[in-house]
Amino acid sequence: MLRQYELVERVKAYDPDADEAMLNHAYVYTVQKHGSQKRASGDPYFSHPIEVAGLMTDLKLDQETIATALLHDTVEDTLVTIEDIEANFGPKVARLVDGVTKLSKIEQMPEDERAAENLRKFLLAMSEDIRVLLVKLGDRLHNMRTLHFIKNEDKRRRIARETLDIYAPLAERIGMYEYMREMQALAFEHLEPDAFKTISGRLAQIRDQEGAQVDAIALAIKQSLAEAGLKVEVKGREKQPFSIWRKMAERHVSFDQVTDIFAFRVLCETPEDCYRALGTLHTTWQFIPGRFKDYLSTPKNNGYRSLHTALIYEGSMRVEVQIRTQDMHRTNGFGLAAHWAYKQHDKPDGQVAWLRDLIEIVDSSHDAEELLENTRLAIYQDRIFAFSPKGALFQLPKGATPVDFAFAVHTDLGAQTIGAKINGRHMPLRTQLANGDVVEIIKGGDAEPQLSWLGFVVTGKARAAIRRAVRNKEREEVAELGVKLYDQIAARTPAKVGKKALREALKRLELDEEEDLMYAIGAAQITDQEVMEALVPGSTADFGEDPDWARRHGQPISIRGLKPGNAYTLADCCHPVPGDRIVGLRRKGESVEVHNIQCLSLANGIDNDWLDLDWGDRSGVATGRLVVTLYDRRGTIAEMANIVARNHADVRSLDKVRIEDPFATYEMDVEVQDLAHLTRILSALRASDAVAQAERI
Repeated sequence: MLRQYELVERVKAYDPDADEAMLNHAYVYTVQKHGSQKRASGDPYFSHPIEVAGLMTDLKLDQETIATALLHDTVEDTLVTIEDIEANFGPKVARLVDGVTKLSKIEQMPEDERAAENLRKFLLAMSEDIRVLLVKLGDRLHNMRTLHFIKNEDKRRRIARETLDIYAPLAERIGMYEYMREMQALAFEHLEPDAFKTISGRLAQIRDQEGAQVDAIALAIKQSLAEAGLKVEVKGREKQPFSIWRKMAERHVSFDQVTDIFAFRVLCETPEDCYRALGTLHTTWQFIPGRFKDYLSTPKNNGYRSLHTALIYEGSMRVEVQIRTQDMHRTNGFGLAAHWAYKQHDKPDGQVAWLRDLIEIVDSSHDAEELLENTRLAIYQDRIFAFSPKGALFQLPKGATPVDFAFAVHTDLGAQTIGAKINGRHMPLRTQLANGDVVEIIKGGDAEPQLSWLGFVVTGKARAAIRRAVRNKEREEVAELGVKLYDQIAARTPAKVGKKALREALKRLELDEEEDLMYAIGAAQITDQEVMEALVPGSTADFGEDPDWARRHGQPISIRGLKPGNAYTLADCCHPVPGDRIVGLRRKGESVEVHNIQCLSLANGIDNDWLDLDWGDRSGVATGRLVVTLYDRRGTIAEMANIVARNHADVRSLDKVRIEDPFATYEMDVEVQDLAHLTRILSALRASDAVAQAERI
């Protein structure tokens, strides 16, 4: 733990004009207020805010940020108020502490109670002063470093999952790659301990066997560039276990099929030298087409600048190379924090503009789960660049379509889209954009977002806006059904129901508008008895078991978006499980067939009614179908079954479908809770030496 004078000396080393008295006061204040409180490790609680402050000094942040780091838990965990902070340290520090405290309160809510309004306020606070996020990231990083001291496994996993889903992507989004990588590594170790251990062990083997070759490649690159008159520094590094695991999952490959375990970084003196180095490497070794990216001329939104390429070394080995200057390298590690250290009085609008999109997503999201999905889409970054006809540049995720582009320009433009031209040619709206495409959106005055767009859009902003439009339209249809049902219910009451009775019923049911009641009736959110009792109190005393009512309002259906009484089946072609995005196909005279939105057979249902569905009750089990290729040797089937069992799942059926020496391929039905459960099983299978390949059918 940093001593008081050590912390002050760190700040004074890069900011000689810092207010030493304020820093000393903040240090003593946090020690006094946290007093005898202890952390799970047994250390004094005040050691945590002091270590977070130390992380902020590593980023060379200003005195107000250091004071905020010291004080960030006092309001939440002691009797101190924001007014106390303002009286002792001024309004700027108080505002920053308040911003960090708000997010801490949101974290402690149950997932289904985390109010979107609170999150929206936090995102607004971040967009006004990004230092709130910097302190919160430092807080989360130190908590992850000490996570192993928490005895409750469920709590450890919850914190690790939240870190991987929210905080690591946020760190990446503002260019703090060092924080991102460490958070991912620590979270991965707690969430997937078996996979972490397996991949780390394989990396250690490769390090022992091929360490000398890595040094040889780095030396060859340096010598080649020296012969071209370039003074450079070359470093080789192995990828993090989480990065390898994610690549295995995304590409559906085994560890042995990941070709770029090691990467090399070339540090040059000037940007011009970076391009000269690139040319030299491309003429010395064959480069791999499609793997070159120029983030020097067009930096990422988070300020990241570098040249990326991939080479074939000595005819067979694939080598990933990043080329940048020393200054770029320092900035790339800590992104926006590094920018802040040198330009504290500037507001880097380009690097926080994405927060405004997040705020719009929060406003559009229907529930906590949808919010998390759309937020993830907005903050993960693998970017392409596209232009408007007037030359405006837009950064979009890889795989983005003209619809994503339209919503990125403006929500209204996205809603009115009816067609698009890419590089002057009319193209389908589902066309994936490539780097440098010029996109012209064709709009219509009466157009509206289509449910089918959810099958191909990739940005959180587009998904949120489309879902909101579809819900609004569906709400109108459900409310119309509710009006008809309401008339039937009102006719069964023992007294004539007028406007006055309806107004009183709304109060009793705690609803604001008549339309809200009609929607609640149409969506089966409220029973006939409840409506009757609200209209005429006491009218259901002898209501009894009405068979018609029981038939309409039986056991709660597990799919949201179906009208009352609609039966459904889960499609055998795609085996949807809770967590998949789903749609329904409604054929005349048949039950609704529920499909995964990625299902290829949906193309055959184009003439049927499509329903926007979501999962409701997830307490049951679903069947996921996998195809697993094992090494055909003794014990591999048992190992596969053990992996499934260790992940708390059951094998429902197992069929051998193909033998191709030395492999045997099986189709396996597994009973799982949801998509996350199925994904964990797949990842564990892919990390096993017994498994050559594992995919979901």
